[in-house]
Amino acid sequence: MNRTMQDIGIGTDIVEIRRFENFKDRTFSAFLAKNFSRNELDYCLSKDNPASHLAARFAGKEAVIKALYSLNITHIFYPAIEILNNDLGVPYVRINTDKTEKLTIRISLSHSSEMALAFCIIIPES
Repeated sequence: MNRTMQDIGIGTDIVEIRRFENFKDRTFSAFLAKNFSRNELDYCLSKDNPASHLAARFAGKEAVIKALYSLNITHIFYPAIEILNNDLGVPYVRINTDKTEKLTIRISLSHSSEMALAFCIIIPES
């Protein structure tokens, strides 16, 4: 089957890392607990610079939501989206809802010293 651009969901987002530098603050910790899974937090907080990893995953969640919306899949929010890493360190997306079980989701995360970027492509199964 030949696919058209309407068949592919695309999303991207960019986030300033400094927005996540106060991850130890009690109020911000509540935000993190509400929007990130325990697995995501354990991974990010184990890194030398947790803020850059938190920012990249947050950008990733936003990129996934944008890609889903471009396919008219709505009402999926940050807590349902989990961005993990496979055994090789490659990020992947797990969405905790049955609305997305027939989707192939690919994500790429990157960060510099100041910005975190995410790009997501979603292809529905035929």
